[in-house]
Order: sequence, then C-alpha cells, then structure tokens
Amino acid sequence: MFKKILGIIDWFVPNAPLLERSELSVARNFVFTHLIGPLFSQAISIYLYRAVANPGIPFWIIMISICSFWALPFVFRATNNLRVSALLSVQLLTFTSLFGAFFYGGVSSPFLPWLLVALLLGFFYLSDRPLFVVCLFGANFLTMTTAYFAVGFPETVPIDQLAAVGWISILSATVYMSWMAVYYANVLSMRSVVERETELHGRMTEKLQEAMKLAEAANNAKSIFLAKMSHEFRTPLNAVIGYSELLIEMIEPEDRGKTNWQDLNRINSAGKHLLSLVNDVLDLSKIEADKIEIIESPFDVDGFCDQVVATATPLMKANGNSFVVQRPSRLGTIVGDETKLRQVIFNLLSNAAKFTKGGTVSFVARQRSIGVSDWIEMQVIDTGIGIAKEDLPKLFQNFQQASAMTSAKYGGTGLGLAISQKLCALMGANITVDSEVGRGTSFTVRIPVNAARITPVDIDEPYRPSPLSVALA
Repeated sequence: MFKKILGIIDWFVPNAPLLERSELSVARNFVFTHLIGPLFSQAISIYLYRAVANPGIPFWIIMISICSFWALPFVFRATNNLRVSALLSVQLLTFTSLFGAFFYGGVSSPFLPWLLVALLLGFFYLSDRPLFVVCLFGANFLTMTTAYFAVGFPETVPIDQLAAVGWISILSATVYMSWMAVYYANVLSMRSVVERETELHGRMTEKLQEAMKLAEAANNAKSIFLAKMSHEFRTPLNAVIGYSELLIEMIEPEDRGKTNWQDLNRINSAGKHLLSLVNDVLDLSKIEADKIEIIESPFDVDGFCDQVVATATPLMKANGNSFVVQRPSRLGTIVGDETKLRQVIFNLLSNAAKFTKGGTVSFVARQRSIGVSDWIEMQVIDTGIGIAKEDLPKLFQNFQQASAMTSAKYGGTGLGLAISQKLCALMGANITVDSEVGRGTSFTVRIPVNAARITPVDIDEPYRPSPLSVALA
C-alpha cells in the first residue's frame, strides 16, 4: 500500500530517480501536502456554504482558491521547478487566508490560522530567500489593511456563528503544521547525520593524503637508495667481468675447454648477467626518482638502425633464428635521445631473440604520418612463444612477466619492458604490443620526428599489425 502511494506521489515528481535523496524528499513532501492539505480546509468551506443562505462571490472565490491547491502538483510536474510551484503555493495560501479573513470574521476569522501555515511554508520552501518571503507577506497584508481602512470588514456571517468553524480551522491548521514540524525535524536530523559523515570523511581524506605523502616520500627515498646502491654495485661487477675476460684471453688455445676455462666463462657470464640486472634496477630507480635525463639532439636514423642490427645479430644466431631487416633506403634525421631509444629497441630485440628458437625475428623501420605529425615507426616481430591476451597488461608493469612459467624458464627481472615504456613516455614516443600464443609477438615503437615538441598524449592511434607481422604470425 505504501509503495502504491509513493508511486502516485513520484508520478508528480519530474525525474524522481535522478534526484538526490534530500531533493526527492522535499519534492515528495510538497506533492503529498498539496494533495492532502486542501482536505483539511474543506471543512471551513462546507460550513460557510451551509451557514449562508445565498453564498456570494467571495465564497466562490475562496472555494476556487482552496481547490486550486490540488493543481499545484500538476504545475510542478509540468514546470519541473519546485521553487516556482512553492512560490505559487505560498502566495495562494496567503491570499486565501487574508481574503477569507476580510469577508468572514476579520481578526477573529477562522482563516487566520492558515496565515501562519503560509508563513511556515514560505520559510521552508524558500529558506534561501527569507527577505523575499517577508516582502511577499508584507505586500499581501498591506493590501488587506488598505481594504479594511477603505470599507471595513463586511459581516457576511455573524461572528458568533464562526466560533465552531474557528475551532475546526485551528485543529486542521495545527495538524498540518505538526506534520511540517515533524518533517522539518527529520530533515534537520538527516542533515546532521550527513554533516557528521562529511566531517568524518573529511578527516579520513586528510589522513589518507598525509599517508600518501609519506608513502611517496618513502618510495622516493627507496628509489634514491636503489640508485646509489646499484651504482656502487657496478664498479666491482665491472672489475669481475674485466678480470675474468683478461684471464680467459691469457689461457692458451690448446687449454681452452678445460675446467678452469669453463669456470672463467661461467664467472664472466654470471657477472654480465648480474650487471644487466643491476643496470635495470638503476634505470628504474632513476626514472622513479625523476633523476633520469633525456638528452635531445639530432641523429641519423639509418646509422642508428645499422648499429642496432649489428649489435643484435649475434643474439639471433645464439638460438638459431634468422634475422630479417626491412627498411627504406633513407629514413632521415630525427631529434631525440639516441641512447635511450637504442636501449628500448635493443631490449625488444634481445627479448625476441630469447623467446624465439629456430624461428624468425624481423626488425622493420619506416616513416609514417599520423594526423599532422611525422613519425618514425620501428617494429620488432618474432615467431616465438607468444603471449596470451590476458597476460598482455602485465608486460609493462614493474617486476612482472607474462607468466610464472615464463619467469622460471627464461629468467629476468621483468623490468625491461617497464623501463622501455617509461623511457618512451619521457621521449614523447609510445610502445604497443600485439601477440598470440604460439604464433609470435609484435612490438611497435613510434617516435616523433621532433621528439622535443611532441608529448605521449598526442599518440592516440591504436596498434594495427603490419602486413609483415600478419604474415609472420
């Protein structure tokens, strides 16, 4: 039953599901009181109709005014403006009260209690404009006073006959005002709860912000510590690698293959591996500590590609992979950090060589125009083990690899791609990936021709595999 009544009330409330809780509550109260409220005042009009043998124009004006309150919910639904509807309600109730008091009883009129109700409604619905409410009542009261001094109060019904209906009016107005008082008390209570919750959330937000600052400071301190420690590790590691290579060269050719020579190779290989891990941690810590510098200068892309290919070729042969290079005869010159870009491309090529065995690794470089900007696009495509779609988001996270099995079988820190992505962002470039398990992986790096003038947010085009990547996959 309650839900049906609420459904009827909400029919008058425009966009009821979209309103906030407090706004919906006020709107529902407006509709409910204007559907029920006129019933309380009908006792007065019925009494006056029975008391006067020949009701005149004042009576019918009062009747029409009382019935007009039932139209206000429809006005609210049509205008979707509670302020306008409430203003009409306050003015109508004020007019009805003063007009009824003027013709039926003057200062002893049973209509006067409803003037207090009108004042209450004015301050409730138009609480942000109390001066306007006071002026509205003042104007209506001034009109009645002027009429009184002009003609006096006409005695349409004798005062002694209005005593009974006066008690009925006072009772009805009291019930109506009690309802509004209880509702207003609930509103204040609800606002008090909201204020307490807001204050609590405010304190929690301050604590969270303070904790976030402490966490950021701790993270920055950690990055600085790692950067310093990693730097200190590199000196003895370089010494180990250098001495092991020196000892390997000192061994006679006929003695190579013996136990000492093999041990020295293991020491050298382990030292290089450890140095690469330290370098990764050092790069990451520098990036997170905002200590890394991007040195932008013009460099020749063709010479860059030749150097990268020459460095990566031995890696491809180690796993029996064929190395395919595709690029135009002339790529030109771009502005950027050649060293950082070489680090990114070489990392992608070394990963392709590591995760591909007896397959094909392709390095593709080309010029592209995206929007109004010119870009150099470099792709590293392999026919290796591939990566599952659900594992792709992990690739560019710190210390994350595609899967635990990959980490156990192939090793590594899981920092290479994370560092590559961060370096690309610092250079105004971007890096994307496309892969399928068992068919291979394609990484694409796009760097603007003038990296100093382009930021990563300018690169919105999604990755589309090249014809070569499709053929190899």
